[in-house]
Amino acid sequence: MEKNGLPNRGREKKVGMWIFGIFGFFFISFFLSPSLLPNDTVPELEGRANAFDYMTVDGKYSSGNDGESETFAWTELDPYNGFIYAFGDFNCHMKNERSWEINGNQMPVCTRDVGMFFGIAIGGLIFSRKGYNRWTVKDTCLSIFPDSWLEGIYRRNYRTYAWLGIGIIFCLPLIVDGFTQLLTSYESNNFTRPLTGIAFGIGFGILVGAAYSARPKFFDSANSVELPSGTKFELVTKEEE
Repeated sequence: MEKNGLPNRGREKKVGMWIFGIFGFFFISFFLSPSLLPNDTVPELEGRANAFDYMTVDGKYSSGNDGESETFAWTELDPYNGFIYAFGDFNCHMKNERSWEINGNQMPVCTRDVGMFFGIAIGGLIFSRKGYNRWTVKDTCLSIFPDSWLEGIYRRNYRTYAWLGIGIIFCLPLIVDGFTQLLTSYESNNFTRPLTGIAFGIGFGILVGAAYSARPKFFDSANSVELPSGTKFELVTKEEE
């Protein structure tokens, strides 16, 4: 019997490893793709997030090729590298000054996204080893910590505060770095950006793992969920409300 009262945690392991595998694949590909391409295949890029700017050299979806710099189109690459750069084109602004370069080729995403994808992969790995389905998403998130650390939180029912507080800790480096850059003359750098991305990514990876693993249907009732300090869930009926 596992610490949540269920006979095994197979779903949690599977969900966590899927997150680790998918985001780990992209993280590795961000470095591998520019390394595989011939020197100077990818010039300095400057696009927009959530839009295709480098699908073609001219015409539709080619706003990144403004005629002021070398042209680039990921549709002219082989399928693997084309897919990775298409993914980066749509998901990232691809600003040259915020990106690393390998083999004379700009990477498909900015340094903060590199950090985020690494962090999400690590968050998935942590969840695959430490996460437990505990009915709700927030309790499933908190399950990565030893129960001995959570006893006081559960006795006082500070679960929501703890969950939000831990989430803020993971997000705070990115928020501070991003908004300081937005509101002041401070300019972040390609050392700070990936570090703040990693912290955010770890928290997000754990949250995604919890969201896909928190399943009440695997328990006989809310009262059968094993929680720290021997506490129990009590569902409020409509009559009691």
